[in-house]
Amino acid sequence: MDQIPLDERIDSVYTDGAYDTKCCRQLISDRQAHAIIPPRKNARPWKDKKLGSLERNELLKTVKHLGRMLWKKWSGYHRRSLVETKMHCIKLLGDKLTARHFQSQVNEIHARVAVLNRFTELGRPHTQVVT
Repeated sequence: MDQIPLDERIDSVYTDGAYDTKCCRQLISDRQAHAIIPPRKNARPWKDKKLGSLERNELLKTVKHLGRMLWKKWSGYHRRSLVETKMHCIKLLGDKLTARHFQSQVNEIHARVAVLNRFTELGRPHTQVVT
């Protein structure tokens, strides 16, 4: 079985609030990546004094002060929903891979993305303001 390289550089990790845990944030930090994770709606400050907890507590204060919507715009969090939308479109072309080997699966996904990009080119609407 092919292995995914664990030494590949990761810049940022965008997830939803379900991943607002010490374990997830630590794993992201261990990879020297930035965690773009909104605090849960009922989030409370973490009591320990570790750097990750202090950063997350500052995020919690910022979100409460500025508001969730402004934080999402400022942090670029909307990128996550754009990716989820694109993944949904790719899954509409088939939600299972038929290839058995990892590199073949990668090629299969590339083919689906190429088809999706071509569909998008052909069907992009031209919007006009009507007054």
